[in-house]
Amino acid sequence: MKLLTAFLLLVLAATFAKTVLFSFRSQSPDDYADTGPAFSLKDHLSGKFASEGLIFGPTGKLANSFVAEMEGKWDGDTGTLTEHFTYSNGRTQNRKWFLKLGEGNAFTATADDIVGEAKGIVSGSTVSIRYQIVLPPEAGGHTLSATDWLYLTEDGVIMNKSEMRKYGLKVAELIATMRPVEGTKP
Repeated sequence: MKLLTAFLLLVLAATFAKTVLFSFRSQSPDDYADTGPAFSLKDHLSGKFASEGLIFGPTGKLANSFVAEMEGKWDGDTGTLTEHFTYSNGRTQNRKWFLKLGEGNAFTATADDIVGEAKGIVSGSTVSIRYQIVLPPEAGGHTLSATDWLYLTEDGVIMNKSEMRKYGLKVAELIATMRPVEGTKP
């Protein structure tokens, strides 16, 4: 029995180490501090965007896809990012983020389906954001912990990778692009 218990503890420790030390969650803003091009929320989240994305479920299989129209506007250190999603299952969704620049490279964001404030940081060519999101009732109404990373490419396209977790277990993953629409930058 002691051997089985020791084996199970070893498996749990290895799983924890893989999840925390060698996965998407192990990234830190410091990892990207010296990367470029430099991401500016005001510059790179202004104007209109066309977005396409894939959502994977807990087994890693494609669960849904979407296209979205987005528009970012800024007034000083506050901004909005309006999103209109159309999913492959026919559902539509609107979200409006309210962004507020803070000290250094930090910022906060709120939206109707976010619990409290999202906390974000800009570092080099990346943005990381952590928050709690409430799924719509037709998707179960669950509250998930979300981690978003936005990666700015040389041509101005933003790549987005997100993980959503419940009780520490990954239940969904999102990969998307945000492409600026020509002629819409302020």
